[in-house]
Amino acid sequence: MIRTRFAPSPTGYLHIGGARTALYSWAYARRQGGKFFLRIEDTDLERSTEASVQAILDSMAWLALDSDRDFHSADGMPMRQMQRLARYREVADQLIRAGRAYPCYASREELDAMREAQRARGEKPRYDGRWRPEHARGKAPPAGVEPVIRFRNPDDGMVGWADLVKGSIEIANAELDDLVILRADGVPTYNFGVVVDDLDMQITHVIRGDDHVNNTPRQINIYEALGAPLPSFAHVPMILGADGERLSKRHGAVSVTQYREEGYLADALVNFLARLGWSHGDDEIFSREQFVGWFDLAHVSRSAAQFNPEKLAWLNGQYIKAAAPETLVPEVAAHVEANGGTIAGGPPLANVVALLKDRALTLAELADNAMLFYGDIHPSDELLAQHLTADSRPALTELAGVFAALEEWREEAIAAAFDSVLKKHQLKMPKLAMPVRAVVFGQTQTPSLYPVLALAGRERVVGRLQRYAA
Repeated sequence: MIRTRFAPSPTGYLHIGGARTALYSWAYARRQGGKFFLRIEDTDLERSTEASVQAILDSMAWLALDSDRDFHSADGMPMRQMQRLARYREVADQLIRAGRAYPCYASREELDAMREAQRARGEKPRYDGRWRPEHARGKAPPAGVEPVIRFRNPDDGMVGWADLVKGSIEIANAELDDLVILRADGVPTYNFGVVVDDLDMQITHVIRGDDHVNNTPRQINIYEALGAPLPSFAHVPMILGADGERLSKRHGAVSVTQYREEGYLADALVNFLARLGWSHGDDEIFSREQFVGWFDLAHVSRSAAQFNPEKLAWLNGQYIKAAAPETLVPEVAAHVEANGGTIAGGPPLANVVALLKDRALTLAELADNAMLFYGDIHPSDELLAQHLTADSRPALTELAGVFAALEEWREEAIAAAFDSVLKKHQLKMPKLAMPVRAVVFGQTQTPSLYPVLALAGRERVVGRLQRYAA
């Protein structure tokens, strides 16, 4: 069975690159009928926070990247490394007994001096193996010092793998030194913890960003020292900004939670992330189900993907346009209320969404436009002075009376009433429509006038016409 995982470090919010890695790992497992796991790599004690853990869980839930729960704890939380310290010690001891790891008592000051001397000689700074058993014979461990545990890397030969995205990769073991696998406090380093976790979870495919390529040879050597089968590795390309630099906030890339707060739809973001480094012909817009059915690693590009915030906004607009209005109501309502709007007493929000959604790129923008109906409208003095003229005031007064007398408040009747007043006062449409928009909605830019007047309701429209035209 195919088994993949996503293993973020809770040192911040889930960002675009991490979300894409999670998506690819999830889709690969789901297409194969396999399992996808989430685990939390929380060994960075200084930077890891519970708020970040929760933000990751919330982001994964919002994106609907469901994980299998085989390794969840009794409280429903995913596997966490800091709860597995005894397991890492157990495996480290196994490596020590096999002669593949050893305690190292070198102090930070010693190591700094060692590397400085190497640099002075023009050598690559690296651990020199001074506490390897053959070099430490006769050396007494310093009193009161808790050692780190180092992995004994092979001295010669090559280590390589057939990467499912990048192809064949190989590196000489002579380029690698003896890395620390267990710190003095018993906390594992990244390269050790990830191997033990992936073994225990029986991960078959490790799909991650290509910034991890340099870690893979070290991890492969640990697998082989444990006599464990290797998973397949797939390193997906990094994401760059439009300027070719590594993606950052200055390129418009923000956390997954912020995209939600700004009114992006989860399905639109998933669609966008899927296309950042993978393609299915010329298909641009596709459902989550289509993506799972199509996804394979053979079509993941080896080249870096480019983040385009304008493309994401356009795609989000397409998803909003295609959505049933009632499905957008809860999120739009939250945005309206955050803007200070009051939905109670206004027109049905689903009707407002239906009218406005084709013009919006985000739900936040849609909610801003909906404030026409739910906000406290106060036309500026300048706007009123510009549009309440000697020509428009009599027409507005008469329009208020005609509207008040209508038997039915619907678009067709509103249009007919409007047309009759235009003809009587010999005005062109803008000469009356602009003042009506100004006094009813506090602005001169709105969607098609008759639908917005119909939604605004007779009481509001007539009341505001009477108030300002008098």
